[in-house]
Amino acid sequence: MFDILLLAFALMLVIEGLLPFLAPRVWREAFRRVTELSDGQIRFIGLSSMLVGVVLLTVFH
Repeated sequence: MFDILLLAFALMLVIEGLLPFLAPRVWREAFRRVTELSDGQIRFIGLSSMLVGVVLLTVFH
């Protein structure tokens, strides 16, 4: 179980690193826009991301 969790974390890091590596200006602009969002908007994005992740895990597991 720990091996799968470690692999999932490693894959997340690879995917998270793609945009800053391939398009640093786009990544910087997107990050700047996120900093201008309210706390509620950021929480909604986080909740949505978690729910999509849970749905994908449920569907594909």
